[in-house]
Amino acid sequence: MSGYDCLFVDLDGVVYRGRRAVRFAVDALNAYPARKLYVTNNASRTPQAVAEQLAGYGLLVAAEDVVTSAQAAAAHLATLVPAGARVLVTGGEGLRQAVAENGLRAVEGADDADAVIQGYSPTLGWKDLAEASYAVARGIPWVASNTDMSVPTARGIAPGNGTFVAAVTSATGVLPVVTGKPHAPIMQLAARRSAAQRPLVIGDRLDTDIAAAVAAGLDSLLVLTGVSRWQELMGMDSAALPTRVAPDLRVLGGYRDEVTDALDALVTGLRSGTDVSTVVDRLALVSSPGSARG
Repeated sequence: MSGYDCLFVDLDGVVYRGRRAVRFAVDALNAYPARKLYVTNNASRTPQAVAEQLAGYGLLVAAEDVVTSAQAAAAHLATLVPAGARVLVTGGEGLRQAVAENGLRAVEGADDADAVIQGYSPTLGWKDLAEASYAVARGIPWVASNTDMSVPTARGIAPGNGTFVAAVTSATGVLPVVTGKPHAPIMQLAARRSAAQRPLVIGDRLDTDIAAAVAAGLDSLLVLTGVSRWQELMGMDSAALPTRVAPDLRVLGGYRDEVTDALDALVTGLRSGTDVSTVVDRLALVSSPGSARG
């Protein structure tokens, strides 16, 4: 997959799963001859913390190569309020850092706030959500980093930022502006930072990573090492399809096998509206756990 001048790479399900690197991912990414930006909906951690984690897997990465939904949210909020505006931060350190970097001031109370910014934090509690609700109910701008309903943890799946946002919406009847995947602003921020002319979005989820690429008008690669499966492509609107689908990141270096060829044929057929039943039967035979997972 040559010709791309920057890769916008998702993390969980693409680079790592749990505490282990996804097979082939590190070598494939390090070998690709273009800049890589690692784009995450996680708003709780700072870019430096994310970069340190990725470097631990062997990736060549610095803090400026990490784009978080917190950064996207703060950058968007800065366009809605004056410089130095007071912002109620409902979230973690990653969100606070992003607010400060965009020339805004974090405050603790609803009564002092000119705007509200909300992102995931494992320490959020009722008092935090209540304070956010009091502020939002006043009609001030409210930006949420993302609305993922769940988040993977070492112990399993836990409530994500979407559940906390829903609590504030339930209390106020107000919906926030959302800037993380599957919405375009986080990809637009990555595009501005990289100044890329032809970036490629890489992700493992059709409903977030690929949807964000489509919203931003960017090419995308769905890798089947995480959440989504090739069967989910069936019945999708052709405009929502990824540019390519592959079993893993070896495809970046031109690797091909029977599964890769079949996946290419499937996407081509679905995009053109031709009969793909023969390709589907072929994929069911050749795909296996750890690759296309038929």
